[in-house]
Amino acid sequence: MNDIKENLKEINERIKNAAVVSGRKMDDILLLGVTKTVDVDRIKSLMEYGVKSLGENRVQELLSKYEVIGRQAKWHLIGSLQTNKVKYIIDKVELIHSVESVKLAEEIDKQSKKYNKVSDILVEVNIAGESSKHGIEPDNVSKFIDEISRFDNICIKGIMTVAPFVENPQENRKYFEKMRKLFIDNTGKNVDNINMTYLSMGMTNDYEVAIEEGANIVRIGTGIFGKRDYRN
Repeated sequence: MNDIKENLKEINERIKNAAVVSGRKMDDILLLGVTKTVDVDRIKSLMEYGVKSLGENRVQELLSKYEVIGRQAKWHLIGSLQTNKVKYIIDKVELIHSVESVKLAEEIDKQSKKYNKVSDILVEVNIAGESSKHGIEPDNVSKFIDEISRFDNICIKGIMTVAPFVENPQENRKYFEKMRKLFIDNTGKNVDNINMTYLSMGMTNDYEVAIEEGANIVRIGTGIFGKRDYRN
């Protein structure tokens, strides 16, 4: 598992340098290890090297890994979430990154009530307007946040986006700048269950630029584990 150790060492150094550029420290940035298709042994190695926050795209895969790893990790659901699957993960995840509809927010609220908990969520933004991507249009984010803030058993903790895949990560800087502005514009809303804390953006290809523009959660999978086969 030396590849994970060496990859993580390089990533941490880059996170540290990018944080300095943005006037922050490495400790201000949460590295979320994206474990899609990664086997449990390699995930455990990553955790041994200090990364305990894990992001999964699919509910079924999260559940199967949770059976083995459980609460030793802090699980984040970062992929698209169907309303009929909320009940399976609501008591297991720290943060749901991909809320993009009132219907989904309502279901998270409903299922959270059953556990007498308040679930932390992020609003997903389609910052580049890509038809292939999920998320709220940037101009509708503030209205959407206000609309779902009526649910007592969710707490809106910030916003997230999946930027376009580009060869030159600098091309995404304009989108990260827009996300930072959206984040700031929606910070300070005086509502009990809005607490804008997290700006989740940046992946293996562009996380340094994202951090320079204010990201405090970056989601990295390939950079840690190498290229994987996503066909299954």
